[in-house]
Amino acid sequence: MNDLNPDSPIRYDRLTMALHWLTAVLVIGMFASAQVWEQLAKGTPLRKELQALHISCGILLAVIVITRLLWRLSRGRRLPPANRGVMNMTAKTAHLALYALLLSQIVLGFLFRWAQAEPFNFFGLFDVSTLISFDKSMKSVFGGLHEQVAWAIVILAGLHALMALVHHYGLRDNTLRRMLPGRGLN
Repeated sequence: MNDLNPDSPIRYDRLTMALHWLTAVLVIGMFASAQVWEQLAKGTPLRKELQALHISCGILLAVIVITRLLWRLSRGRRLPPANRGVMNMTAKTAHLALYALLLSQIVLGFLFRWAQAEPFNFFGLFDVSTLISFDKSMKSVFGGLHEQVAWAIVILAGLHALMALVHHYGLRDNTLRRMLPGRGLN
């Protein structure tokens, strides 16, 4: 629904869409990998490989989220609100909460790794330096917070996806299509 200005674009720009969907894929993949490795015995090669992949994807997610925020604040396409009133405020609040949770999760991920005092790298390309040293007792604190925030992200992102489907199939508006790549809004 774009009745505020007929000349306004009706879809987000390609970079906004790409960063949105990359974020979604990374969050789902990282959450799934953590659930799988929890079922594996400590020290097994697959568990270690999943953890290394999770860490590298977390670093990639940090770059994507920061890029997303900078793009959104500077040059990203701004569309008129898809809804008005309470629905608009709820959507804005949910988006802000997702960004806050993602940023918190990234920080907690780094803090958790540094508290473990183990080296880590980005897809084997380069090592990540330890910027802050912690007492090893902080490992469980940061790890617990990292897990709780992960669940909060998954729940809120799930509600976000559910509402996109409600808009598409229930309200039959173009809210979901604004973020889908492809042609037109047919």
